[in-house]
Amino acid sequence: MKNHYFLSQPHQPFFVLAFINAILSMFIFMLLFKGLVASEILSVNYHTYSFIFLMFTPAILAFLFTTFPRFSATEPIEKDHYLMVFGGFLIGSLLFHIGTFTSTILIVLSMIVIFVAHIGAIYILYNIHKASQVTDKEDQEWILISMSLGLLSHFFFIFSLWLTSLYKFSIEIAIYLYLFIVIFTVAQRMVPFFSHSPIEKHTERLKVIIGLLGLHVLLETLQEGSSFLTDFLLAYLIGKELYRWKLPFPKTNPLVWVLHIALYWIPVAFLLSAMTNLIMLSTGSNFLSLGIHALTLGFFLTILIGFGTRVTLGHSGNIMNADKLTKTLFYWTQIVVVIRLLSSVATATNWNFVIFFDLSITAWIVLFSLWASRFFSVLIFGKELKEK
Repeated sequence: MKNHYFLSQPHQPFFVLAFINAILSMFIFMLLFKGLVASEILSVNYHTYSFIFLMFTPAILAFLFTTFPRFSATEPIEKDHYLMVFGGFLIGSLLFHIGTFTSTILIVLSMIVIFVAHIGAIYILYNIHKASQVTDKEDQEWILISMSLGLLSHFFFIFSLWLTSLYKFSIEIAIYLYLFIVIFTVAQRMVPFFSHSPIEKHTERLKVIIGLLGLHVLLETLQEGSSFLTDFLLAYLIGKELYRWKLPFPKTNPLVWVLHIALYWIPVAFLLSAMTNLIMLSTGSNFLSLGIHALTLGFFLTILIGFGTRVTLGHSGNIMNADKLTKTLFYWTQIVVVIRLLSSVATATNWNFVIFFDLSITAWIVLFSLWASRFFSVLIFGKELKEK
C-alpha cells in the first residue's frame, strides 16, 4: 500500500481526506443541528473544529507539502515524513467522527492525535525553512508563524471544551491569524504567478494588514461586534492591495479567474463584517457570523477548490484545462457562498432560516460530491481525464 500511486505525492492523500471530511462533517453537523442525533459535543463546536482542523488544515498541508520545498529550493519532503502526518490526521478524523456519537473521551483523544500531527507538520516545514539557502524567506516565515498560531488556536480549542471562555478566542485566532494569513501568503505569491502578472510585494502594507488582523481578534474576543472600524480598514487596505496587482480578471483561464474571485471576496467579506457588526451593536440583530462565513467560504473555500483543481491536474500529467464540468464547479462554489450568506441575512431579518440552511447544506454536499466524482480517480489512481 505504501507504494500505491495514491501516496506517491503529498497533495493526493491530504486532498482526498480534506474533501471526504468536508462531506462527512457537513452531513453530521446537519444531523446535530437539527437534533436528529444526540451527542456530547455541541453542534457549533463540532462544526468549527471539523472544518478548521479536519478540512481546511489537511487541504492547506496538501498544498504546502507540495510547494513549500519549491519556495525554499530544497528537496521534496520524504514520503515517510508526510505519511506520518497524514496518518495522524486520518486516525484523528475517524476518532473524532466516531466520538461525536459515543463519548467525550474519544473526542478529546482524537483532538490530541490531530494536535500531535499538526505539530509534526510544522516541524517538517520548519526543517525545510532551516535548510533553505534562498535569500528571501519572508513568505516561508509568515507561513510558519501562521501555522504556529494555528497550533495555538488548536490548543485553546481543546481546552475550551471545559473552559468555554477560550472558545471565542480560539476561533478568532484560527480564522484570522492562522487560515487567513497562511492562505493569503500563498495566494499573493502564486496567483500573480499563475496570472502571468508578477507583482512586487508590498511588505509594509502586509505587516499593517496582519497587525489589524491581530487587533480584530483582540476586539472581537473582548466584545463581539466591536471590530467594525478595524474591518472597514482591512476592507480598504486589502482592496487597495488587490487593485495594485492589476490581475487580468476575467480575461484569463478559468483555472486562474476562480482564484481571482477568491481574492476579491476578501475586501467584500471584511466590508460585510464591518457593516453587520455595526448594525448588531446598534440594533442587536444576529447575523449568524456573516462576515466569518463570507471570508471562510468566499475566500478560503473558493481558493481551495481553485488550487485543489489546479494542483490535481498539474501534478497528474493531465491537460491544464477547465472543461465544462470543472467550470460548473467553479460557478457552483459561488452559489454555495451566496446561499450561506443569505442564511445569515435570513436569521437577522426573520426570514425562513431553515429553508436557507437546508439549501446551503445541500449545495455544499453537491459541490464536494461532484468534485470528488471528477477528481478522486486522478488523485487515487492517476487517471487521465476526458473532457465533460
